[in-house]
Amino acid sequence: MAEKNLEQMQEAVAEIREKMAAAAREAGRDPAAVQLCAACKTRTAQTVAASAALPIDVFGENHVQELCANFDAGAYCGKPSHFIGHLQTNKIKKVLGRASLIQSVDSEHLLNAIEKEAAKAGIVQNVLLEVNIGGEESKTGVAPEALWPLLDAAAAQEHIRVKGLMAIPPVNDDDARNRRYLAEVYKLFVQAGERGYSNVSMETLSMGMSGDFENAIREGATLVRIGTAIYGERDYSKK
Repeated sequence: MAEKNLEQMQEAVAEIREKMAAAAREAGRDPAAVQLCAACKTRTAQTVAASAALPIDVFGENHVQELCANFDAGAYCGKPSHFIGHLQTNKIKKVLGRASLIQSVDSEHLLNAIEKEAAKAGIVQNVLLEVNIGGEESKTGVAPEALWPLLDAAAAQEHIRVKGLMAIPPVNDDDARNRRYLAEVYKLFVQAGERGYSNVSMETLSMGMSGDFENAIREGATLVRIGTAIYGERDYSKK
C-alpha cells in the first residue's frame, strides 16, 4: 500500500471517523468526546497540509525536525500540533511554542528540563505523562507504579500543566488481552485525576493507534493517534 492521495485520505478519514463514532456509542460515550490525532511521521508538508482540510483534530509528530519543518511551513493550517515521540532534553527549546501538548513525558529528568526551558520562555507547557503499561524494554514510558512519583514531581512544577496520560500497549492479536492493557491505563487515568492537584487535570487519555483505536475508545481513550490508516505506508527511503 503506497502513500495515499487526497481522495484516498478523505475516504480513509471518513471510515476512521465512522469506526470511532461507533466504538464511542457502543461504550455509551459521545463520539465528539474523542479526538483524532493524525500521526504524520515522515510525511511531506504538502501531504500534511492537504490532510488538514479533513476532519482531523490535531497533528502528532514523532521527530522534532519534522515538527519544526511542518509547523514553520504552516502545514497544520491552524490546527494544534502535539509532540508524540521520545523527546531529548537538548531539543525541548524547539518544541516549546510549536507543540501545544507534549504527550511523551516519561522521566523526572525530562520534566525538570521542560520546566527550566518553559520558565525561560515565560510559558506554561501542557504535557501528558507516558506509561509503559506492558513493561516492554523497547518502549519508553514509566512503569505503572512509577507514575505516582512522576505525577508528584510534575504537580510541583510552576511552568508545567499535566493534562492526562499517554500509553502504547503491547502489540498482540488477542483482543481481550489488548483491552485489559487499555483498561489498566484508564484506571490509572482515573486514579491520577482523583489525587486533586491544582495543576493536574486529567482531560486527555491518549491511547489507541491504527490497529487498536476502536478498543481504546471502548476503554476510555479521549484521543487516538492514527498514521498509516490515514496516509498509507511510510516511505522511509525519503529520510
